[in-house]
Amino acid sequence: MSLLFVWSCAEDDNLDYLDNVVAPSNIAALLQITQDNTGLVTITPNGDGVVSFDIYYGDDTLEPENVKIGESTTHTYAEGTYDLRLVGKGITGLTTEVTQEVVVSFNPPENLVVTIENDAAVSKQVNVTATADNAMSFDVYFGEIGNDTPVTANIGETVTYLYQQPGTYTIRVVAKGGAIATTEYTEEFLVTEILQPIVSAPIPPARAAQDVVSMFSDVYADVPVDTWRTPWSDATFEDVEIEGNPTKKYSALNFVGIEATTTTIDASTMTHFHTDIWSPNLTEFRIKLVDFGANGVFDGGDDVEHEITIANPTNGEWVSLDIPLADFTGLTTRSNIAQLIYVGAPSGTAIVFVDNVYFHKPPEPASGLEGIWKLAPEAGAFKVGPGPGTGDFFANSLEDVTTRACYFDDEYVFSIDGSFSNILGSETWLEGWQGASPDQCGTPVAPHNGSGAATYIFDEGAGTITLNGIGAYLGLPKVVNGGELPNVPVPSSITYNVTLSNGNNRMEVIIDIGGAFWTYQLIRETPLIAGTWRLAPEAGAFKVGPGPGTGDFFANSLEDITTRACYFDDEYIFATDGSFNNVLGSETWLEGWQGVTSDQCGTPVSPHDGSGPASYTFNEGSGVITLNGAGAYLGLPKVVNGGELPNVPVPTSITYNVTLMDSNNTMEVTIDIGGAYWTYKLIR
Repeated sequence: MSLLFVWSCAEDDNLDYLDNVVAPSNIAALLQITQDNTGLVTITPNGDGVVSFDIYYGDDTLEPENVKIGESTTHTYAEGTYDLRLVGKGITGLTTEVTQEVVVSFNPPENLVVTIENDAAVSKQVNVTATADNAMSFDVYFGEIGNDTPVTANIGETVTYLYQQPGTYTIRVVAKGGAIATTEYTEEFLVTEILQPIVSAPIPPARAAQDVVSMFSDVYADVPVDTWRTPWSDATFEDVEIEGNPTKKYSALNFVGIEATTTTIDASTMTHFHTDIWSPNLTEFRIKLVDFGANGVFDGGDDVEHEITIANPTNGEWVSLDIPLADFTGLTTRSNIAQLIYVGAPSGTAIVFVDNVYFHKPPEPASGLEGIWKLAPEAGAFKVGPGPGTGDFFANSLEDVTTRACYFDDEYVFSIDGSFSNILGSETWLEGWQGASPDQCGTPVAPHNGSGAATYIFDEGAGTITLNGIGAYLGLPKVVNGGELPNVPVPSSITYNVTLSNGNNRMEVIIDIGGAFWTYQLIRETPLIAGTWRLAPEAGAFKVGPGPGTGDFFANSLEDITTRACYFDDEYIFATDGSFNNVLGSETWLEGWQGVTSDQCGTPVSPHDGSGPASYTFNEGSGVITLNGAGAYLGLPKVVNGGELPNVPVPTSITYNVTLMDSNNTMEVTIDIGGAYWTYKLIR
């Protein structure tokens, strides 16, 4: 079968068809011949994204027959082999052409070979393939009581059938050609039921440690759980692996208790409970959470609980349940959760596999510190004196910016996940207490070399930063609370007083060493993309095609700048603190998948309304921007990695490839949706 794609240059300034920018696909025709030696063939074409077909019969008939989707055409052939051409036309003008062989024989079918198999992935589904000489099609009677209607397919193809129940069935296959006689095959076949998943549960998204409390997951660090089946449970339990991934399996399930009583779970700051389940037979699934209260004791007088019911969960595939904790209305406290109870129906026979059990919350908005900081390249950037901000005892000179360049390029990195890093490169400034003689540039010395893990806490109200982690520091590594190394021990935490200015891009840091105060002036490294961006007001500002930068499938027109002004004024704001915002105003451009009857300007729809917290990272070397936060986007909200909404879930992060131009004030953004690429042109 050969394929040919053609693009027709039809212009339409409505975005309705943007959801169908690919060529028609899956084009084929069902061929059925009358069994009377006349050669009369019924041709029923079908395909995805097709409005009509041009059918070229492949004999001496010159003009094609136009057939609408869902209709058939007939044609009388002489005995022989023909190449049937099917040209499927989409609503956009894009076409796809396939060639299908037609074999017309007036001899009875012979050499019938039938293959009947249980589907490897779909429970109780059977696949039947038949080949035969002199046959054009075959009928399959699947033998299920109450259904005597055969399923028909072209010879050599595969038909599928989903049984209601497993068991042994009589399957009959009838091969048919142009002759009156047919050829049959019958088999007693055992239909099986898939009782466990063949693929592992979905991988949870990356989250900061403070945003998740995990009971069971390979991705997050798990809190202690005493048991995954209490003695009072009515179910059997075993630990299994699905594709190498640890999974919990419950059989003969009525109810099962899971307890964390030794150390209860504090989910007080979390917003959602998540679990992934897979079952071959669930008709109902219930989830109960029980908090033992401040005394941490069952039935201690302050227990609270609530149960959620999920009716008719989908069987035979992983189902991700992400439930707002607010829906557990009876769970009025969540600081001492000690029990998780699963209940299944049909009671006593339910089977369920469980993975990824955790509580989570959205990421916190940026604190204002996030980013890379360095010493200001100026005199007095680090100094010490009798009071805060003074340099009576010592202050660096402007010359030091050059002579101590290995120190002025040191980076103090505050990450949005609460981690802190000293990035010193191959050299930093070393002093005598670190083994240098004289003071000079040299290889960083542990523990003040950035090798240890560290976190930070910024108390904006108190104006303090606390670094937690041995060897983590701001300014000079020797300077700690109450003294200087090596005269005092290396602490596990240091607290600094800070004042932010210049739009939070300058930080004065002060630390009391006991009788004197060190002061540092730090400035934030401004990311190249920091600022407010919009779509360029020009044709082709957003487009889609088969490759990056192409607009073969669609590109906006110059007229769209006016008709979609509510879209072209949307702002994409990259703040210097690492936060990101979609600022859409009172209106933006909405599409059908967002609930409007026709594409139009309208009130932004959650979560793509800029209401959620979001952050970004920009890898200048690879030219990659990653937006973190459900609903954060560049360009069109429906466009995500590997697909388009609503056909894929709303992701918690999106990655874009970007190229900066025009003194870094123009940004070309591309994203692969799987088989096509969207490209946006943004300007600052």
